[in-house]
Amino acid sequence: MTPDALFQIANPLALLGWLTLLASPLAPRAAQALAGAAVPLLLSLAYAGLVLAFWWEAPGGFGSLPEVMQLFTHPQIALAGWLHYLAFDLFLGAWEVRTARAEGIPHGMVLPCLVLTFLFGPAGLLAFAILRFTLVRKVLP
Repeated sequence: MTPDALFQIANPLALLGWLTLLASPLAPRAAQALAGAAVPLLLSLAYAGLVLAFWWEAPGGFGSLPEVMQLFTHPQIALAGWLHYLAFDLFLGAWEVRTARAEGIPHGMVLPCLVLTFLFGPAGLLAFAILRFTLVRKVLP
């Protein structure tokens, strides 16, 4: 499968997970099963396969910013990096929803955090941490 074909499969799959999180009050178990486990694990499997198959032929590394930039010039490794973001951000969004539900934070207040997590991962985590601290006086985890 080409990197572009896998990219075209991964994006809608991740989006499906995010949509289930947005609608999670309607089916919380299904949302957690899909967005909190199934989709991130599938994306992680694809990520692991790409890294195992192509890491050794990719230039660059993690020692400096120029090395990281060079590393992501390899299409399969760039795709692995994208799958990394998709899997981790979705897993984080599922954690936010699960934690909010357990702590009585209204889902409507979590929605902006989910949008931020979807678009800008760590910024969404920060927003959720601020919301959580404001409402229940807890910080992470």
